[in-house]
This record gives sequence, structure tokens and C-alpha cells, in this order.
Amino acid sequence: MAAESNPVLVDVRKYDGTLSAQWTAARLDEDEHGVWLGTAQGVHVSSATGGWTNRFDHVMLIPRDQWWTATFCALPGPEVYCDVCTVPQWNTDTGRTTLHMVDLDLDVVRPRNGEAYIKDEDEFAEHQVSYGYPDSVSGKALQTSAWLMEALRRDAEGIEPFASVYRYRLGSSSNSSRR
Repeated sequence: MAAESNPVLVDVRKYDGTLSAQWTAARLDEDEHGVWLGTAQGVHVSSATGGWTNRFDHVMLIPRDQWWTATFCALPGPEVYCDVCTVPQWNTDTGRTTLHMVDLDLDVVRPRNGEAYIKDEDEFAEHQVSYGYPDSVSGKALQTSAWLMEALRRDAEGIEPFASVYRYRLGSSSNSSRR
């Protein structure tokens, strides 16, 4: 499906409000799994530490009312990269569509031909103290990362959206984001 003409500003913050990452993505589609966004290789990502240039095409799934997002990457990126975060919130009050979420540090990554693993547990533990995560937030982040680990297991191939549904969108993202 072709990208909509209205781009989405993805705004990811840390719990203390500092910028974690911010970039513009194309809204691709919406289905039973959530809203799909596409980002092409070469897009600049801003952060509190300066930023970087996106190294590969990817599509991002924003599920409804969940404490995670999933990024599905073209080569050479990992197959799936899930961020544990607060429930993403959409805002259109400014005349521009903005997606806001708070990064809770924990990431669940499934490399190509590898097993899923949890990344940044040390950062999560540090920020629990320095940012003062409430017990309810810490508990939900840990529960979500455990669920994602199970959903991303290789022998759980049939669990969507992590099995195959993203492949069509990843292919259409590459084509539509370069128009």
C-alpha cells in the first residue's frame, strides 16, 4: 500500500523527558495489528546526544494499547527490534501527526538466523533508580519484555505480527518511501 501523504513525527523520550530519538516516518497502513509506519535508509534521527542516519529501511508497528513497538528491518539490520515503552499516544492537535512514547530502556531483539534476547537490562536497572520508575511501570516493562521474548522465539514462528505479516509492508515501505 502506498504511503499516505501526511508524514508522522515519531517522538521518543526517556522517562525524565529528554529526547531519546525523533524522526519522520511515512504512514503505510493500519490493520488488526496496529498502525504501520515506514522509514527509508538515510533518514536523519535526532537525539539528545546528536543523532544518526538510519542505516536501513524499516517498518514499525504501533500496536493498540500495548507497552511496546516493533521494528522490522531490511538487511543489514536485525530481523525484529522491539522497544518496551509506555503505550504510544497519537497527537494531531498541532496540524501534524505526532506519535509520542516513553522509552523504558528494555529492548527485545531477534537477529537474523538467531534467537531473541533482551538488550539494555543494565540501563533499565539504572533508570529505575535515577528516573524513579514507579513499581507499576517497572512491573509492566518486565512483563512486556517477558511476553515479547516468548512471542519472538524461533519455534513460535506462527505468532503474528512477528512471523511473516511484516514482510509485505517492509517491501512496500521501500518502494513507497522512495517516491
